[in-house]
Amino acid sequence: MSDAITYPVMEAFATVQGEGAHVGTPSWFLRLGGCDVGCVWCDVKESWDADAHPRLELESIVAGAVESGRKVVVVTGGEPAMHNLAPLTEALKSAGLKTHIETSGAHPLTGDWDWITLSPKKFKACREDVYPLADELKAIVFHRSDMDWAAEHASKVRPDCALFLQPEWDKRDDATFWILSWIAGRPGWRISLQTHKYIGIP
Repeated sequence: MSDAITYPVMEAFATVQGEGAHVGTPSWFLRLGGCDVGCVWCDVKESWDADAHPRLELESIVAGAVESGRKVVVVTGGEPAMHNLAPLTEALKSAGLKTHIETSGAHPLTGDWDWITLSPKKFKACREDVYPLADELKAIVFHRSDMDWAAEHASKVRPDCALFLQPEWDKRDDATFWILSWIAGRPGWRISLQTHKYIGIP
C-alpha cells in the first residue's frame, strides 16, 4: 500500500491572478476538490465532491508548478483548507515558489503561506482563529446587505489587512454600482473585479 501524499486536483493551469491585491500577477493555479460551504452562486460547483477528482501525488503536483515557470502558486478550490496543506506548502517552498491561498476560513488553516486571502461566506461560518492570519479580506457582493456584512468581518482582521469587495459575476452591473457608492465614504476599502473573466482567460 502506497503511503505517498496525494491531493484531489480538479485542475491546475497557468494564468494571471485576476482578483484582489495581486491582480495581474503571473501565477500557477491549483484547484483542489472538496467543499462543504455550499455557496448558491458558486461558479465551480463541480469542485465540491473531492471524490470526483483524481488524487495526484505531491511530487507530481509540485513538478507541474515548477514546469509552468510561474513563481506564485495560488491554491484554491473548492475549499482547500479541508485538506492538510502543510506537506504541499513545504514542497512548494522547497522548490522556490511563493504560496498563496484563498479560503473561506471555515476550516483550520494548515501550511506555510506567503499570502492568505480570506473570503468568508454566509453559508458556513468563518473560524475565529483564521481572521488574524488573513493578509487580504475579499467579500463577494450578491445583495446590498453584503457590504455591511463584510464590514463586520473586517473588524476581526489585522489593521494591515487589505480590504476588498467583489461583485458576484452574474450580478456585476448592480453590485459594482453598490460597491462604488459604498466604498466612496469608507477609506481602506477597494473594489476587486474578476479581470480574468473580462479579458477571457482562465
